[in-house]
Amino acid sequence: MPTPASEVVVNRLIDNLPRAQRERFLAQCTPEQLIFGEVLCSPGTPAEHVHFPLTGFISLVTSMDGHGPLEVGMIGNEGMLGATLALGIEAAPMRGVVQGSGTALKMTAAQFHRQLGRSPDLRRTLNGYLCVQLEQLAQTATCNSFHEVMERLARWLLMTHDRAHSDSLHLTHLFLADMLGVRRSAVTIAAGELQRRRFIRYSRGRIQVLSRQGLQSAACACYSASVKTYDRHLPVITPRSGAP
Repeated sequence: MPTPASEVVVNRLIDNLPRAQRERFLAQCTPEQLIFGEVLCSPGTPAEHVHFPLTGFISLVTSMDGHGPLEVGMIGNEGMLGATLALGIEAAPMRGVVQGSGTALKMTAAQFHRQLGRSPDLRRTLNGYLCVQLEQLAQTATCNSFHEVMERLARWLLMTHDRAHSDSLHLTHLFLADMLGVRRSAVTIAAGELQRRRFIRYSRGRIQVLSRQGLQSAACACYSASVKTYDRHLPVITPRSGAP
């Protein structure tokens, strides 16, 4: 029997709602397992559900003809998939793919719209979150253009570590290359250097984070800028669950 949603929620957006609104919101949610590699939405396709990750996390991926996929955003328990519905945009702008297995809370798009109409606090919170996403898209574009692969890899590992709630990450070099938009050989060299410095240990598709502080020293400034963006636009109003 699944645990009631009100007992498992550790999503920052939902936690920030006043208690009565939070409980009303949770009553409309259902728990769902997020399965690695599952595609939750595709660009141009109307969104039928929104997802609020708890322990799993989701990549926002875009692609162009003749090129592989490129990750432009990541959603863990600090955010949600489907936030553009709050702007009246029904179609998903990007592909949403489960990058880390775990749990989430799911709600239909129709229920979400009703909750938005009833809760000014929810709309205000989502406005802040949409601003975070816009700033992070710009930060990612800048990072991909100007920073070295090792710096970007360290940043990406830190972002994943924040959302995975584990020091052990299931990631192949090919997958990392796709997410960073670089050749596999470039990831192999960068990961090898991080391993040489004893910040990570890599073996057969699994990365063990040995030193988070070390990764922070190796990452570009984009990681700390991303954290500050959340703190600026989404301050913790009712801290209950240790969201990142």
